[in-house]
Amino acid sequence: QVQLVESGGGLVQPGGSLRLSCAASGNFFGVYAMGWYRPAPGKQRELVASVTTDGSTNYVDFVKGRFTISRDNAKNTVYLQMNSLKPEDTAVYYCNADIRETYSSSRRSSYWGQGTQVTVSS
Repeated sequence: QVQLVESGGGLVQPGGSLRLSCAASGNFFGVYAMGWYRPAPGKQRELVASVTTDGSTNYVDFVKGRFTISRDNAKNTVYLQMNSLKPEDTAVYYCNADIRETYSSSRRSSYWGQGTQVTVSS
């Protein structure tokens, strides 16, 4: 069974920093694209940042220059360094990963973490 376990959320003052982590565990063949999402009006969740296995990154405009996504492929872990945090960054952040469960099948499935709360407030 595959699980994504997140950590690193919390309460921080405006201008502060947090680092989120998400580790994939269980039985699987490979982890591909990984990303962070949060709820958005009119959508279930919106992409905040994503990273491919070769390190290519993508960011939503409102976090560019403030957030940095990275990954450690050996640990099947993705990170989100959040700097210069603003009150509007307050949300539950969800980790997502495309995972190939077995060698015998090329099928990939999308997995979600349980979410970690980030609150930016003075």
